[in-house]
Amino acid sequence: MSRLSVKLPGLELKNPIMPASGTFGFGDVGAAQKFNLNTLGALVIKTTTPEARDGNPNPKIAVLDNGVINAVGLQNPGIAAVISEKLPALKKDYPDLPVLGSVGGSTVADYVEVAKKLSDSNLVAALELNISCPNVHEGGMAFGTDPQTAAELTKQVKAVSKVPVYVKLSPNVTDVVAIAKAVEAAGADGLTMINTLMGMSLNLKTRKSVLGNLTGGFSGHSIKPIAIRMIYQVSHSVDIPIIGVGGIKSAKDIIEMYLAGASAVQVGTAHFYDPLICPHLVAELPKVMDELGIESIEKLIQEVREARDNEA
Repeated sequence: MSRLSVKLPGLELKNPIMPASGTFGFGDVGAAQKFNLNTLGALVIKTTTPEARDGNPNPKIAVLDNGVINAVGLQNPGIAAVISEKLPALKKDYPDLPVLGSVGGSTVADYVEVAKKLSDSNLVAALELNISCPNVHEGGMAFGTDPQTAAELTKQVKAVSKVPVYVKLSPNVTDVVAIAKAVEAAGADGLTMINTLMGMSLNLKTRKSVLGNLTGGFSGHSIKPIAIRMIYQVSHSVDIPIIGVGGIKSAKDIIEMYLAGASAVQVGTAHFYDPLICPHLVAELPKVMDELGIESIEKLIQEVREARDNEA
């Protein structure tokens, strides 16, 4: 194993860096074609739903001074096209690249359907449940804001999946630890955290929202302290691995995620400012590790875990 490699449930990563869901589409967007994706530890595909979705009204994305706000609305071609076209094309070009299938929907049945089909396709190494979508059968409440609902969804997906299941947690909650514990008890193999924060931005001239959907998910370097805090809290309360995401733009940010309790990382908004951010981070990380006297990523995970256990 190299000093950057990490082994997680279902994922043997040559390095801990992967683009966050939606960033690289299905490996078929412009940003994904600027470098060899084998440089990555893994790739998370765009969130997939049972049927094709056009998403929210335009504009869907706005770049602000301190980050990005988006309301794409799970725009995707639907599970049938993803399995028959998108994933086979990705696998053909990158047969050894670990792929995480991001699962979305409006109901529990939607998630179960997409998860089973992705798992049965043998084209993904693991699943990531995007549980920040409205649950129409719970009066519009998001799956990710209620521990019991999140746990039931996790349990049902685990029952049909042959691959490990990671649950992506929403930060738009009062108690993220309660939700993390609930999905761990329901069988989650790992967590991804955090998703975007609900935000809004207004155009001073039009006096209207910069997004067609009015509100959207805010992301970027500004949210990193919130991500660090939540990862730290959750890592002290669960025993499953955490993939850290939220505000990473440098190798030092990655190390900070690890010190908070992460075992791998995802990068999203930084791609708006540097399309080659992932390969740049892969190259930068060993240098920062040298500066900080870090032998390997696996050793760092072990040291952080031991420090946590000694605190308890």
